[in-house]
Amino acid sequence: MKKEFNIVIEQDEDGYYIANVPELPGCHTQTKSLDELNERVIEAIKLYLEMDKEQINRNIKFIGFQKLEVSIEET
Repeated sequence: MKKEFNIVIEQDEDGYYIANVPELPGCHTQTKSLDELNERVIEAIKLYLEMDKEQINRNIKFIGFQKLEVSIEET
């Protein structure tokens, strides 16, 4: 069985790439290189699904992302 997942990739201030899987809360990984990121995120997804077999059959539909601008008062 194959299942597709959406991945959000960000880069932190130290240069690490961070991959998050929105459909699997808490499923994420990080690495210094983008080449290694795909391997690591596949491994993280497989480990997550091993721990939560019910998650495989959930039908969560990815909708998208939204960027919001919020004014914050400085103190």
